[in-house]
Formats: sequence, structure tokens, C-alpha cells
Amino acid sequence: MSSPLGIIAGGGPLPGQVAAAARASGREVFIAALEGYALPEIVQPFPHHAFRLGAIGAMIRAFRERGCRDLVMIGPVKRPSFLSLRPDAEGAKLLARVGKAAFLGDDGLLAAIVRVLSEEGFNVLGAHEIINDALAPDGLLTALGPDAQAMADIRRGIEVLKLTGAADIGQACVVQQGIVLAVETVEGTDAMLARIPAVARPGPAGVLVKMAKPQQERRADLPTIGPDTISHASRAGLRGVAFEAGGTILASKLQLIETANKEHIFLLGVST
Repeated sequence: MSSPLGIIAGGGPLPGQVAAAARASGREVFIAALEGYALPEIVQPFPHHAFRLGAIGAMIRAFRERGCRDLVMIGPVKRPSFLSLRPDAEGAKLLARVGKAAFLGDDGLLAAIVRVLSEEGFNVLGAHEIINDALAPDGLLTALGPDAQAMADIRRGIEVLKLTGAADIGQACVVQQGIVLAVETVEGTDAMLARIPAVARPGPAGVLVKMAKPQQERRADLPTIGPDTISHASRAGLRGVAFEAGGTILASKLQLIETANKEHIFLLGVST
């Protein structure tokens, strides 16, 4: 019998989907719900406890007390300053082991956290290792597909994200008629999309492109696309979303595709 699965839950619906998938496979779960990020309605159906982001030591003790050996970190969390983090005593020691990565980009920090958790005896898994069929496939998922201009914009977006990703800047951009309208930074994809109507050009609409960064820790921070992404893309006036096949999590996949078809937005998995 598998040991209980520990889940460090940030925002959004994915922590609940991971917990539900684990439970459906006959596995118990325990969720460490990060205060200010995890949604109460998402974690409520499962055994859980709320923790400050800085209560790292308390989280680790809780996982050990419940026999959790495998952990999943899932859901968006904004990186705090060290002062606002207020780590507990054990957390401060663990952060010291993370070292300078705590002050570098997200990729280095996440990789360091995974390393430290592994040193503490935990096995860190990706959400896609728990949720069946979570990773985006290659090819078209919707009734509407891209035309030649949209495909050119997708290729341009991939080129841009290889550069920005290598610099640990972001996982998404919007391209219209070969022009890069926006690149995701710390604001997140939804906030980036909110900027698009002010900069969009006349003519064929733009495309959102999402890719994992080349060097990122794929167990902790794969790009995610869900129904809300499509709603924001529709409000931004976009006509399609392209994403890395095998490197993007599709949240609420059936609802995602249904929403995209309803909004006449194509979904395309691409190999990079």
C-alpha cells in the first residue's frame, strides 16, 4: 500500500485535482494549504491544515507525522521577501541550505527547494505523475485550427520564449502578425493578457504561446493552462493558445476544451 501523498497547495484548482486523483487511486492525502494562496473550497474535501508560507519546519513535521514520503508542490504562489516570509526555526535552517538560490530566479529557487526536500527524505513528484493525462499532447485539441499567420506567430513565440526562458523571465508571450505584444514576467499570464487590448493591432488576432523554461525544475513549476486562461485570452481578443506538448499541464482538460470551442479559440500542442 502506498504511503499518503503530501501536497503543498498554492492557488487555483490543481491542488484539489491532484488530491482527487490520488484518492481515486486508493491513496490517502494530506494537504498543507498555504495561507493566502490555497482556496478553502478546493482543500476542504480533503485532510488539510493551513500553514504560513514561512512555516516550513511545521509543514515538514506534519508530513512526517502522517507518514507522507511523496510530495507534490502545486498551485501558484508569489515569492515573498525574506522579511515577510518570517521562517520558523527549522525553516530558517532549511533556507540557509537553499543558499543564494533563494535570491536568484524562480528556476534556481525551485530546484534548490526540491533538492533540500529530497535531502530531508522526501520524494518530490510532479502533478502530472499523479493526474492521468494531465500533460498536453501534441496536436490540435479544438474544432478551430490555426492558419498560416497564426502558425508563423506560434513559431515566433517559441523563439522568444527560448530566449526569455533561458533568462528565467517567463513562460508565456503573445504574438500578433509577427510582433511580440507582451512577455510574461512576475505578474503572471492572466495579468499579462489584461494588457493586450491596449496594444493589439488591427487585422488577424494574436496568439498566446506557453512553454516551460529550458532549465526549470519540471516537478515544481510546469506551465499550466485551464478554462480561466481561455476566458482571459478571449477577453484579450486572441484567437488561439499554443503550448509545449509534454511540457504543459492542462487543468480541467474537458472543460478547457469545451470553453475554447465555445470561445472559438484554438488549442494546439507543439513540439519544440
